[in-house]
Amino acid sequence: MPFTSSLRHFKFRILLLIVTVNIFICQTAFTQDKLVPYNLSVNLLLNTEQTYLNGFLSSAPLNESLLRNENFQFVEISMNKPFFGWNIHSDLQNTIQNSYRILVSSNIDSLRKGKGDLWDTGKVLSDESLNILYGGKPLEPDKVYFWKVQIGDNHGNESSFSEPSHFKTAKNLQDYSTDRYPLQKQDEKPISIDQTNKNSYFIDFGKAAFGRIRITLYSENTNDTITIHLGEDQRNGHVNRNPQGSIRYSRYQIIPKNGCHTYIVTIKPDKRNTGSQAILMPDYIGEVTPFRYCEIENYAHKLTNSDISRETVNYSFNESDSYFHSSDTILNQVWELSKYSIKATSFTGVYIDGDRERIPYEADALINQLSHYCVAREYSLARYTHEYLINHPTWPTEWILQSVLIAWEDYLYTGNKLSLEKYYEDLKAKTLTSLSDESGLISTRTGKVNKEVLSSIHFNGQLRDIVDWPHDGEIDSYEFTDINTVVNAFHYQALTIMTKIATLLNKTDDSNYYKAQAQRLKKSFNEKLFDKKIGLYIDGIGSKHSSLHANMFPLAFGLVDDKNITSIMKFIHSKDMACSVYGSQFLLEGIYNAGDADYGLKLLTSTTDRSWYNMIRSGSTVTMEAWDNKYKSNQDWNHAWGAAPANLIPRKLMGIEPIESGFKKIRIKPQPSMLKYAEIKHPTIQGDVYVKFTNDPGKTFALEINIPANTTAVVYLPYYSKNQRVTLNDKPIKFTKDGNFAVVDNISSGKSTLKVN
Repeated sequence: MPFTSSLRHFKFRILLLIVTVNIFICQTAFTQDKLVPYNLSVNLLLNTEQTYLNGFLSSAPLNESLLRNENFQFVEISMNKPFFGWNIHSDLQNTIQNSYRILVSSNIDSLRKGKGDLWDTGKVLSDESLNILYGGKPLEPDKVYFWKVQIGDNHGNESSFSEPSHFKTAKNLQDYSTDRYPLQKQDEKPISIDQTNKNSYFIDFGKAAFGRIRITLYSENTNDTITIHLGEDQRNGHVNRNPQGSIRYSRYQIIPKNGCHTYIVTIKPDKRNTGSQAILMPDYIGEVTPFRYCEIENYAHKLTNSDISRETVNYSFNESDSYFHSSDTILNQVWELSKYSIKATSFTGVYIDGDRERIPYEADALINQLSHYCVAREYSLARYTHEYLINHPTWPTEWILQSVLIAWEDYLYTGNKLSLEKYYEDLKAKTLTSLSDESGLISTRTGKVNKEVLSSIHFNGQLRDIVDWPHDGEIDSYEFTDINTVVNAFHYQALTIMTKIATLLNKTDDSNYYKAQAQRLKKSFNEKLFDKKIGLYIDGIGSKHSSLHANMFPLAFGLVDDKNITSIMKFIHSKDMACSVYGSQFLLEGIYNAGDADYGLKLLTSTTDRSWYNMIRSGSTVTMEAWDNKYKSNQDWNHAWGAAPANLIPRKLMGIEPIESGFKKIRIKPQPSMLKYAEIKHPTIQGDVYVKFTNDPGKTFALEINIPANTTAVVYLPYYSKNQRVTLNDKPIKFTKDGNFAVVDNISSGKSTLKVN
């Protein structure tokens, strides 16, 4: 070969090598960029560097805001050893983190140079990306700290470090505490302003929200008196001045000064919802009231959209965290109503019952908690409310027991057991085992509720069974006896969960005890409270009456023997929605747990006066306390315990629930009934879960899923016959049969398509 030809060949090979190396470097850099951790969190909170000014998001950096003489708010981390977390992005299938390195520094410059002067974990071989407890030099109070993280994965990739995040410690540091975001304000403009006569305007903000009005008025003298009406309801183009019950209406007057000025309509405190037990609004927010409509009278000048704003308040809420859409328009409206209700009612920074009292209750908190998890990536509000209720319990027996349920859901959705450890002894007391008899059944009416019992649950009052609320009309003629079926169904659930908690915390003796108590109770429950002749549960020992409640709660909590489910379900069908909006949470849980998707969808999309659609039809844009005004004389139109579909649609209809804590493993078990199509984005602490199905009932079913890195899933598909074909990404796959479902386990992270035909 001539020298020149050989040289050209050599140069070509060198060039090819350079190109190959560059491509490899670019691909590696691209993979690293894609793998970079995001959603960095401290104590479950994202964006801990964010500042607020009088409730409004601020552009001021955290460090700078501490030096300025203005009313800033920010997250304050109050634990001596906070815990860190992050999410992992990957376009590759089956991505699992296999290492991490965290740097924590006292200044940003050191961190940017790759130095953690407070904590450098080094490369830790672990798949844990949540709840990493700080292990560096002691943190000081009232200081800002900076951190970042780098990870590696099972594909051999190593990420770049994340963008730096930072947080401020509180002035007083503790071993354990739950931190929260500041409350957040935003200005909202009307969707319409109608001039009703020469000097009057009717304004609609589209949805009710808690807030107050800011308005710019012009006056040529100081003799005008402008009247402003605010309310949740309207009649014939006017704010309803005499709404029923606790539906809100208020009237204010402004005497404008000469010229053009902007006024804040300050809200008058309400005696009942600003009492000793109520959650009060912080000074930087001020008092608020719920309203959708505003009516202005005696204003002789032009009023435009730029002249009026509603200053709305709520807890931190990202609208884009979730969505749901289906082929059923009513179901879509019910979802939107319920999702918005969770946002709108978060205005105190604690889950409360509604505007009438603004008091936290356990029953409200459980429904609020489950729904909040499903519509937003938010865990602090549920945990804070739960821990508040540990020491501020309310009077119903079943709601004391619900503290145990709330505690377990907190662990399942966060993967963090610190709260369980902190309140373990309190949770043991909240199982109310001290009220049990020799058969394991409990009662509040047999003389066992004494000072010691009340002290152990931090309650100073009379413990009473509730079943449902209000008693007038919502309890399906339930007969109260000494041994109450509903109370003992809750007691069984609390014992079952307490067994899991004790096992998790390595309390072996306690675990064995609660397991034995649960087994004994289940046996006694079915022997003494189930009437074999009619195939139903009675309301209590000594009762001959069978209510919806006496049957739906055992069904929801797994007390019903398989052989009796058919008779129970037949009875439940005959009752329709003979429970309150609170009870509907457990009714639908039981129905979907029994696999009756047809009846579940029927109730979710019902248009009777006992339905979520009726709330919309009645004019409310936030879920009501009761199905209709006629069912509760003092009902309010801003009660999040009515927002159960916000969790029932994702958890039961779409079937997305954690099997392992912190969503390490996910169950996806859609129960579509006759729905032809549905899709959902569900936030989790690991990242977003996407599920979409198309359904030709009884013939074909296609399911598209996308689950986060560091997770796996078990998927339930329809079982048509033993001859059906199931494919995963167009390749045949084996499945196991579980009732009416074909089950495919160990689906890896990333996108997958499963089909049945």
